[in-house]
Amino acid sequence: MEYFKAQELNGIMCPAKKRDIKVCPTCGRKVEPVKTWTLTSPLPDAKGRITVTVMGSFECPNCGIRWRGVISKLKIGGSEVEVEGKKLPTEPSKRENSGEVIELDMNSILSED
Repeated sequence: MEYFKAQELNGIMCPAKKRDIKVCPTCGRKVEPVKTWTLTSPLPDAKGRITVTVMGSFECPNCGIRWRGVISKLKIGGSEVEVEGKKLPTEPSKRENSGEVIELDMNSILSED
């Protein structure tokens, strides 16, 4: 199956639009995935993020054709999170409350003896 196909428009080759994976390629009916699973990349990208790909298996109840495709991609790690190429706002890192700080002066402790 070809998901991306170039089209000729007035003699100029134009890339085709990305089709919706949840639409049957034969009859055009919108369907939900029968099964989903995740794939995790073993190597991080240049920014230190790991890519998690959510895949899906589809079956059209109308014509019976089956196909697989990518439902979404997540880039997790580093200082940001990216879903489908869009960066999500992240909360500023909060420092945990480590309790009361006690400072001791070694000179005053040694002089007490």
